[in-house]
Amino acid sequence: MKLLKYQTWTRAVLLACPVLVVQVALTQLHSDAGFSPLSSAHAQQKEKDTRETRRTPALRNKVYEKLAEAQAAAEAKDLSGAIKILDGMVAAGGKKALNSYELANVYNLYAFIYYSQENYSKALQAYEEVVSQPDIPLAMEINTRYTIAQLYFVQENWKRGIDALLKWFDMTETPNANAYVLLSQGYYQLKDYDKALLNVEKAISMYDEKGKLPKEQWYNLARFLYFEKNDINKTVDVLETLLTHYPKKQYWVQLSHMYGEQKKESEQLAAMEVAYDQGLLDKGTEQVTMAYLFLNGDVPYKAAKVMDKGLKAGTIEDKSKNWEVAGSAWRQAQEVDKSIPAMEKAAAKSETGELYARLGNIYLDGDQNEKAITAINKGLSRGGVKRPDNARLVLGMAYFNTKQYDKAREAFKAAARDERSEKYAAQWIKYMESELERQRSLAEG
Repeated sequence: MKLLKYQTWTRAVLLACPVLVVQVALTQLHSDAGFSPLSSAHAQQKEKDTRETRRTPALRNKVYEKLAEAQAAAEAKDLSGAIKILDGMVAAGGKKALNSYELANVYNLYAFIYYSQENYSKALQAYEEVVSQPDIPLAMEINTRYTIAQLYFVQENWKRGIDALLKWFDMTETPNANAYVLLSQGYYQLKDYDKALLNVEKAISMYDEKGKLPKEQWYNLARFLYFEKNDINKTVDVLETLLTHYPKKQYWVQLSHMYGEQKKESEQLAAMEVAYDQGLLDKGTEQVTMAYLFLNGDVPYKAAKVMDKGLKAGTIEDKSKNWEVAGSAWRQAQEVDKSIPAMEKAAAKSETGELYARLGNIYLDGDQNEKAITAINKGLSRGGVKRPDNARLVLGMAYFNTKQYDKAREAFKAAARDERSEKYAAQWIKYMESELERQRSLAEG
């Protein structure tokens, strides 16, 4: 049996990249934006950076007091009150009344308030105003540029987000792994998979070098990108790593599929069987997939047991196709008595006569000739039998076994009209005639 449905489903799972850029960016930005803007400003003012000498203007006490007042209002959830204080600071005597560092802090607090209101476009404008001020502390600019990049990602403006992030990379001496992942996700959204892979690999290697466990979503992004590049071996490596550190059903299923891509059928079966034995395959489609894999691996008894358990539990849908799989598996396992009831249900739920014809064959194997005759005739009258010539051969055998020789001859002659069965039908007619002659001789004797 072929696994087309299984292959389509697992490919869809592999192609579904679970990394949600917007969610990640929001989470990171929330932590970044959660600092106290005013206290951060003082810390940045004191910080020294050897890469660049900037003469940052002083933050005057009267300005500091107003900023503190606005911040207190914001922390008390009086956001409109906080904005009103900031508006007054900017309006009093014009912008020139505040120096560049004071303005940067004002816009930083504006941005924090707008972000709290989830008004990301205004927050972005405010942060852009922060970095447009001359001679602000380098650390303040670096932190703000990273936040700007994240906000562009939140708004799904991937190109501008990448540009902003690259600007941040140019300014920082020690970019962290999360930044490389964020950049990778941006390139992923633009379908530049080569650059996306390069950056997520960098992030993973940075954690590996420090003896830290890379995050699950990083591996998932790498797994997706390797799969897109048709690098099956690397995809398998990542999935095996995911199962080592983040064991989940989806990774067993995906790994099973990838082993199939590598033509490693035994490993493909083993991966799914591990998931099944652990009770992870709780959906009917997954259990049917397991049965197909057992059938492909020439283990029909296990396939039949999987189908039987799922159908009885109701996890596998009660439909013709599934009963057909169960019946076929039992028959291949030489369990004819168990195959018959499954195929009876499959035939009864089918819209064509094909399964009745197959059921008749199973009845014949079980020496239930009258039932075989009934089933095959029902199948032929219903129509849709793929090989009616084969069905008539079986029908002729059943008639012969019940000594209905005239009907057997008619069935064999009908089968012989198809050249594929002409030879076998002729042999049966010849055998039947010799048997009838033998019986006449015995009767005369």
